[in-house]
Amino acid sequence: MARRGEAGMAAGSMRSRILEASMALLEEQGVAGLSMREVARRAGVSHQAPYHEFPDRESILAALVADGFDDLAKRLRTALDAIPARDSAEAIRSGGLAYVEFALARPGIFAVMFRREMVDHGRFPAVLEAGRRAYAELERVAEITGVRGSSEQRAAVLWSFVHGLATLLVEGKLTASDSAPARRIATAAELIRVYAETAAGSPAAAPKAGRRGGRKAARDG
Repeated sequence: MARRGEAGMAAGSMRSRILEASMALLEEQGVAGLSMREVARRAGVSHQAPYHEFPDRESILAALVADGFDDLAKRLRTALDAIPARDSAEAIRSGGLAYVEFALARPGIFAVMFRREMVDHGRFPAVLEAGRRAYAELERVAEITGVRGSSEQRAAVLWSFVHGLATLLVEGKLTASDSAPARRIATAAELIRVYAETAAGSPAAAPKAGRRGGRKAARDG
């Protein structure tokens, strides 16, 4: 049975309400906490209401994943638009840090975006298109760097680095799991700087004394 006021709710409003509740659950509890029943309870609607907008949980996750890719693309685009033209090291630093900041700000959706067993991208054209928009921004970085290899190879190498770094930081492998976000960002910035200067052909400065916590955390993890 529809709850009071639910019948008169506009379709767009209902969809937004369900997606907002779903995103909150995903970020708070991870994908394990996202069920159609719990989404309905969090959104304050009847148990059947989510099914009027989404046939199953994967469809909700797909909408959230598409939004995640668009957010990532926007962050990368903003970072790259602000750098001096053809500055290879700065392109890698700015783009790489934007990628990591996205992952740390939205770890719940980051954990799902690349999991095909959770969201089959082929079933959802919006997810494919949003993913391509995000990857196009990584290709912009690759085009700017101009290091050896095809643009496609450079983009794949860059993505491998920043995605791996973001994953390790989200999971607390490079810093203590309870580290403040600012410390994780600082760790990311330093590692991206080293990578950027190496990739751009500039020698990276030797690490300062006392920066052994990240390696220890990685070993202990």
